[in-house]
Amino acid sequence: MHDKTIAQLSAGLAAGTFSSEELTRALLARIERFDPQLNAFITVTAERALAQARAADARRARGEAGPLTGVPIAHKDIFCTDGVRTSCGSRILDRFIAPYNATVVEKLDAAGAVMLGKTNMDEFAMGSSNETSFYGPVRNPWQLDAVPGGSSGGSAAAVAARLAPGATGTDTGGSIRQPAALCGITGIKPTYGRVSRWGMIAYASSLDQGGPMARSAEDCALLLQAMAGFDPRDSTSVDRPVPDYRAALTQPLAGLKIGLPQEYFGEGLDSAVAAVVEDALTEYRRLGAETVAISLPNSRLAIPAYYVIAPAECSSNLARFDGVRYGHRCENPRDLLDLYTRSRAEGFGAEVQRRILVGTFALSAGYYDAYYLKAQQIRRLISDDFRRAFAEVDVIMGPTSPTVAFKLGEKVNDPITMYLSDIYTIAVNLAGLPGLSLPAGFADGLAVGLQLIGDYFAEERLLNVAHQYQQLTDWHQRAPAAFA
Repeated sequence: MHDKTIAQLSAGLAAGTFSSEELTRALLARIERFDPQLNAFITVTAERALAQARAADARRARGEAGPLTGVPIAHKDIFCTDGVRTSCGSRILDRFIAPYNATVVEKLDAAGAVMLGKTNMDEFAMGSSNETSFYGPVRNPWQLDAVPGGSSGGSAAAVAARLAPGATGTDTGGSIRQPAALCGITGIKPTYGRVSRWGMIAYASSLDQGGPMARSAEDCALLLQAMAGFDPRDSTSVDRPVPDYRAALTQPLAGLKIGLPQEYFGEGLDSAVAAVVEDALTEYRRLGAETVAISLPNSRLAIPAYYVIAPAECSSNLARFDGVRYGHRCENPRDLLDLYTRSRAEGFGAEVQRRILVGTFALSAGYYDAYYLKAQQIRRLISDDFRRAFAEVDVIMGPTSPTVAFKLGEKVNDPITMYLSDIYTIAVNLAGLPGLSLPAGFADGLAVGLQLIGDYFAEERLLNVAHQYQQLTDWHQRAPAAFA
């Protein structure tokens, strides 16, 4: 059963081929067997999962089932889950038990999904390799000495290794798409505001967006259908109808105009990755699509702008973790200042501390206009580039990451090189656009992802474009040999 997609599992459950409890037990057994090699999970919620599975089977027996009823999934450990540890991969929240469910968790629970557990992640979603977690690094199922990408690396590894058919992730600068690419799965970052951020612990509030990770575009459509929608508890949530994502998957691509940004195919792109992407573009041309050369001239400024804006917002958001109300508290503080400083110094890892310091500096008196305000102006220029591009093309395509997965430890002491891993994804977050990564092939035995970028609220189109490619190719069906 573990080798089936969400769509196939949904059909099997509907036909009575197997029960949700049988499926859940099988996946829990795989997690117990294989996760020690991967470290993809922080918390496994076996008892809760089996209770939800039995409830799903009862719901199906009453004729009340939907497409996700009884389907097991995993949640990134950044989403609050009532009664379950929600750590954000950080020591400071190691013992924090969330008292409520995030809206995303609430919606998937209502759809009948079964929660297998909470997945490992870069601490507070700050990282591109899943090496900053307090719980240790996650390993890439295709090569265990390689990174899975980050910050949603635990979710990506769990899906790629067939420990869960789908998982939630969050994307602040590429943290769904980049690990999806490096692990050979499909992941979509929706338009900012399409999926509620309520109960999703904040890193950078104007950039963070939750989304689904699964093996195929069809599976992502099923998950996004349940996750998306207006939430009055989230002031950034957009009140806009949610289309039927699955219904649009079969639309032909004849006449589709694909924009190819010259900035995404130049210096810094690994030649083997470029060759895989070009092969994928050839398939799209066979499907009737037309490719058009475009330019996104301000994309070169995305990384410096992002690494001012995101740290500035994280500096503000993480101020709440002070050792007083919840989370880690230092032993025997001398006074209130000592409580604050030692609790935070002990609770936060090096990368989180680095970003807090950068953000605090950028927001400080005398530097706000020079750094934060300037970065926001650049953000507008990047958005304008995309607006002009979408006046000419329907979607934009290119590599998701400039390289395949790198070795564990290779970049961990070089933050600037690490930040460049997200060079093709960050601009999408700055503009608030939807982006999707799908498997397009392999280089040196490791997965290569193709990135699709759409106009605002064009998730329906992105899923359709990805699905049509996946009808002709089997990259999304490939499984790492050790976990097949």
